Amino acid sequence: MKVYFLGTGTSQGIPVIGSDHEVCKSQNPKDKRLRVSVWVHTENTSIVVDCGPDFRQQMLTSKCSKVDAILFTHEHADHTAGIDDIRPFNFRHGEIPIYAHSRVIENLKKRFDYVFETENRYPGAPSVKAIEVANNVPFTVGDMQVVPINAYHANLQVFGFKMNDFAYLTDVKTIEPDEIEKIKGVKVLVINALREESHHSHFSLQEALDFVTLVQPEKAYLTHISHLLGFHDEVEAKLPSNVFLAYDNLEIAL
Repeated sequence: MKVYFLGTGTSQGIPVIGSDHEVCKSQNPKDKRLRVSVWVHTENTSIVVDCGPDFRQQMLTSKCSKVDAILFTHEHADHTAGIDDIRPFNFRHGEIPIYAHSRVIENLKKRFDYVFETENRYPGAPSVKAIEVANNVPFTVGDMQVVPINAYHANLQVFGFKMNDFAYLTDVKTIEPDEIEKIKGVKVLVINALREESHHSHFSLQEALDFVTLVQPEKAYLTHISHLLGFHDEVEAKLPSNVFLAYDNLEIAL
């Protein structure tokens, strides 16, 4: 199984439009971050987690040519706004299953009503099959079993996902002990770390590191990173030996 980081930035990406912050002016490619998303694939199965506004660019850069399913963590625009750009996959491979909480599916139906239209459907509109994800109910996509991990983004419920020995969680601020037990000891954990300063709906860097200590993965990668966290190389140099700062287009193998 391989994991490709399509994007590792927060909702504004890095650089932020119009910003004079020193990180936004960095020439290091690792300091340039598209909106957060990840592509998990085996020889037979290809899964994308979240489909944000940079989806088209991410697919072209990663050379992903087939998507068997899209898993949505939650409904915020930086995780869902790219749904129209799944159309080339539809034209080649047909309907794409999307997996999400029932609340997220209803939100997508309101915002992208033409995608879910059954009468007078516009030719060429994206084609999806919406499948509800419920906590404590694993599901299978191709040769991968997916275990949903329930967490909270401030007061908003979000799903993380465990696939084999890989766990991916983003936009997390709190998570119950029973949910942490589901991912303890995974080989690779990906978790959000917005900035050093505390935030009302995201883990800070220290909170993310404390979470890694609880989970005890072999390796951990930090994602959903703001320019306020600092320069990639400087931040990574201060991290524990088994914790790394993810960056766009990083690919790891499990």
